[in-house]
Amino acid sequence: MNKVTKKSTVVDGVTLHLGKPDSTCPEWIGQDEVLKQIQACWMVVSEKDFPLSPRITGMPGTGKTTLAMVAAYQRKQPLYIFQCTSDTRPEDLLITPVLSEQGKISYHASPLVCAMIEGGICILDEGNRMNEKSWASLAPLLDHRRYVESIIAGIQIQAHSEFRACVTMNNDESTFEIPDYILSRLQPTLQMTMPSYKDELAILRYHLPFSEEELLIMTTDFLQKSHQLNLDFSPRDGIHILQYALKRIAQEKDNPIAKDIIWQEAISKVLGEEALDLDELATRNQRALGEERLPMGLGDFFFNDDSPLHPDSDQ
Repeated sequence: MNKVTKKSTVVDGVTLHLGKPDSTCPEWIGQDEVLKQIQACWMVVSEKDFPLSPRITGMPGTGKTTLAMVAAYQRKQPLYIFQCTSDTRPEDLLITPVLSEQGKISYHASPLVCAMIEGGICILDEGNRMNEKSWASLAPLLDHRRYVESIIAGIQIQAHSEFRACVTMNNDESTFEIPDYILSRLQPTLQMTMPSYKDELAILRYHLPFSEEELLIMTTDFLQKSHQLNLDFSPRDGIHILQYALKRIAQEKDNPIAKDIIWQEAISKVLGEEALDLDELATRNQRALGEERLPMGLGDFFFNDDSPLHPDSDQ
């Protein structure tokens, strides 16, 4: 059972209750250059210099959050993670009022504010799922002012000199467009790419050290082929495939089933039946992209594509 210890601090006469930092100790495998880049962003080279707040972009499951966690661990600073969502409100990002058992209002600091006060590092995870109203409350924090203002608590909170931040962003369509005045503060952009064969095998082996080598190699081969075909399958997908396959093998130990059959079952259950034929799936995706219509011109509203009167017709 976890022992809960409450910590609080007073800002301008208002007591803020602080949360606990993340205690995970992840390991980083491969892509050392991007790890150096985020460490460089958080450096300060002069008394008048300020740290940068980079945005880490890439497909889901490529290790964006893990990268930032490892960088924070290397700096030996407390780490706080805030999960951004489409309904995140400014007060969620800063300070939330809670009605206590005594009927009094207590103010609880978000992971971001905890990092600001404690001199830690905050990861705004999947930041492009958050709306503009919430981003606006962070504008002064992300430039030279380095503070936030809580309307609910009626206080201004100045960031500790050691406070650092970064934002992870997924490259998918289920996100908001971040306003330019915020993007200009979230610099530079650090792009995560799919790992090499050696690194991907090492990642799977690290997370599943109890897996048979044959299954690890089969999954790595599958993922590497998907990367070459520009399919969005990530190391996280590979971990889930192996986890399911290993559980099915353990479940059927009294009635053995061929490993390749179980492995294919795992792929279909995790990624869908279409993932069993990567070449066909890639061809289908390319065909779908090719069939997307080009933007319509004025002539498209009055003439069919094959009409000789169409302004863009060759006839």
